[in-house]
Amino acid sequence: MFQVLVNIGNHFDLASSIFVAPRKGIYSFSFHVVKVYNRQTIQVSLMQNGYPVISAFAGDQDVTREAASNGVLLLMEREDKVHLKLERGNLMGGWKYSTFSGFLVFPL
Repeated sequence: MFQVLVNIGNHFDLASSIFVAPRKGIYSFSFHVVKVYNRQTIQVSLMQNGYPVISAFAGDQDVTREAASNGVLLLMEREDKVHLKLERGNLMGGWKYSTFSGFLVFPL
């Protein structure tokens, strides 16, 4: 289960875990994820309108915990959608130890 700390305008839908852009502009997004204790690789992608834009990987076999992070600036149209997708592996405690942030940098 997610915990939303700030959601001004309610453009992040908790039920679907999708952010919907309220207007056209340049948006900043970042995420940080933690993998579980087993020997696996995780891959998390930031999806825009169903297509992967950036990914982060954690795959060191000799550590019990490992974090992966990434960030991007995106040109988004009004009603464009952004969400995270776990492409491979499992996250420690689900998404409990992970973060996802986004905000409008410059309206167009």
